[in-house]
Amino acid sequence: METTHNVRIWSMKTHKGKTKTTYRVRWTVDGRECGESFETFALADSFRSGLVTSARNGEAFDKETGLPVSRLREQRRMTWFDFACAYIDMKWPDASPKYRKSLAESMVAITVPMLDSSKPLPEPKLLRKCLYIVFSKTARDKVSSPELVRAIRLASRASRQVADLAKPEVLREVLRALDSKLDGERAATNTVRIRRVALRNAIDFAVDEKKLLDSNPLAEVKVKKRKFNLRQVDPQSVVNPMQGRMLLEAVGSIGKQGPPLVAFFGLMYYAALRPEEALNLRKSNLSLPESGWGEIHLERARPEVGGEWTDSGEASEEGPLKHRDEDTGRTVPCAPQLTELLHEHLTRFGTAADGRLFRGARDGGRVGSTVYGRVWAAARAKVFTEEVLAGPLGKRPYDLRHAAVSTWLNGGVEATRVAKWAGHSLSVLLRVYAKCLDGGEQAARDRVQRALEGR
Repeated sequence: METTHNVRIWSMKTHKGKTKTTYRVRWTVDGRECGESFETFALADSFRSGLVTSARNGEAFDKETGLPVSRLREQRRMTWFDFACAYIDMKWPDASPKYRKSLAESMVAITVPMLDSSKPLPEPKLLRKCLYIVFSKTARDKVSSPELVRAIRLASRASRQVADLAKPEVLREVLRALDSKLDGERAATNTVRIRRVALRNAIDFAVDEKKLLDSNPLAEVKVKKRKFNLRQVDPQSVVNPMQGRMLLEAVGSIGKQGPPLVAFFGLMYYAALRPEEALNLRKSNLSLPESGWGEIHLERARPEVGGEWTDSGEASEEGPLKHRDEDTGRTVPCAPQLTELLHEHLTRFGTAADGRLFRGARDGGRVGSTVYGRVWAAARAKVFTEEVLAGPLGKRPYDLRHAAVSTWLNGGVEATRVAKWAGHSLSVLLRVYAKCLDGGEQAARDRVQRALEGR
């Protein structure tokens, strides 16, 4: 903020219009004319008197706004609670439902330490519940419960000012909170990274657009740095082809819920589809011969997320593919084994009314993660020993996608093509699957050994 003491305050100017009279206060700051109009003489005179007093007291004036520094600070006061809502509203139109939810989670973690604990507050569980509501633009205006209304009011009243983040002790308190889970234990590295990115971006918004801070205080406060690495796939979680086939066979034997999900897990294992991609797959997306290699044309995804994060208010709203613009799809090869599974699924279970391959047993909607998660856990228990079952091997359904990508890479498919099939950028692919590229380690050592022996 550039300031100056070169200020001249002129007399007021009265403007009489056809319907009303206005009073304009005029002054110059470093030679630049400034002005402010008022509907009453009293308001104009009061404003001008404030300018005169500031100038006589030797107060600096801001060159950009033309206002005394003290008045500018008064205008720049805003509680963190109100600011956080404004930040969420700014990000909302261009954000996906899953990102909205993730951002709200980060803002809750930031907001709790930005509340003055010496003032009345709701109990912790209710406090977080009401914060999740206010950080959803869809849910915020629909609150009707008196308990939640009161909780939101208490949180709003207890909020510190955004400007308080410039105080090192306040900012350190916030950063410590971001590093911890609710039980006080250290939060996961990726969780902390996401929270800190959200805090930095929010503060940048406060500095650049809202003018609530002069600079980003994160650059000025010294804290212990944490090393953030992109989470890499653990090779021990990746099933091999024999284990993959055994698990798919086991899924088909799990009660009523298992058989309709064999092809779902097959799509993740053979084509590296994400769950939200497989669950939105329609028959029209398939180009299948009777046998052999086919193609899967992905267009849209249906991520599992509550209606409070979507524009329509519908849970698990259909949207674009991850990391893709609207209406930008990708094509994935369909291995012969998967072609067979898909034909069997279509023959046995058909499709939903809209052509989707997979549908909930009750309402025909999206299959929930709790449903396919239970089936997968039961399949693992059938295939693995207790010792293996306790380990990371294929522990999550998503590990099937990792297995597919790892198989492609170790099978010699060029990384650029694998990235295209999997819907990754090349740089992310190589970093995430770096540990899974060691499948040729023994072959490389054998080549070195032959070279050393002159063979």
